[in-house]
Amino acid sequence: MFCLNGTSGQDNQNTNEAVSPLFMLPRDKWWMHAANNCDKFPPAPGDFLELPAGESFTVEIATNRAFTSYSYGGRYAGVFGDGQTHPEYEDPSHSTCITSPNLHTENSTMATGSSFAISYTSEIKNVTMENLVTFTVRHHTPWKRLTTYDVPAGMPPCPDGGCICVWGWVASRCGEPNIYFHPYRCKVVGNVGNKRLSTAKPAAWCEDDATKCVKGAKQQIIWNQLEGNNLVTTGNQLDGRPKAPGYNPKMGFFDGAQNDIFEPTPTTPAPTPAKSTTSSPALRTAAECLGMKAVTVVGKRSLHRRWLKF
Repeated sequence: MFCLNGTSGQDNQNTNEAVSPLFMLPRDKWWMHAANNCDKFPPAPGDFLELPAGESFTVEIATNRAFTSYSYGGRYAGVFGDGQTHPEYEDPSHSTCITSPNLHTENSTMATGSSFAISYTSEIKNVTMENLVTFTVRHHTPWKRLTTYDVPAGMPPCPDGGCICVWGWVASRCGEPNIYFHPYRCKVVGNVGNKRLSTAKPAAWCEDDATKCVKGAKQQIIWNQLEGNNLVTTGNQLDGRPKAPGYNPKMGFFDGAQNDIFEPTPTTPAPTPAKSTTSSPALRTAAECLGMKAVTVVGKRSLHRRWLKF
């Protein structure tokens, strides 16, 4: 994770630089969380968020690194990201905005969802919105500190230097409607495949019409910035409230591994059956005498836990 230790150049166990939300910023500030120089503090060499293909990985979401297992031996880590248990939040009918931790929701059912995206380049400068593909989504998050995401099966391996991943969240309810777009170094491990990821396209609001949902590989949601937005919303959603986008069905994101992100697998046409020919008995006998026989030639085919923040 970039700026895991803060942005001072020292290991700050009480850092919260990664927590800063992104709101009404120019592109060069919200991109890769450059607003406070997080993008200038990469992970230590060899430190990767590991993504097991076809399986799951767990991260820690907190308001401060102090409330995770990565600081102070984990003694301040709690059920929620502020180090507390908060049994009062467990009631799904909880109807007031939760501000500690600042989850931008009234209860878990209204949390807008979060995601991870991946770009198959080792250099952060080479990442684009088109090659950064959202590969996993968890509905009703962020919520508790520990959050698990699913990785699609068949994900290809990363380059030797790893891939660049981004954690995304649209905090569109209860307070300032901002986003998170935070970089990681990551790599796909385990039973890797050889599928190719499609070019990512912007997601679209489709709560009222499923035919408007974008199919296939989708970009991270960029919203309420000075420039670079790939989503602009107006009006209300079906419940009468202002549209609150997120990584959920309203924007065409299903829960779990996004298995529609790959390029279609090419299909090999079935071989055309050879036409049968009938030769005369005399010709067959002559061929047999010469030690000849018909042969059909067929061409061979190769069968081929990190911590997060808010």
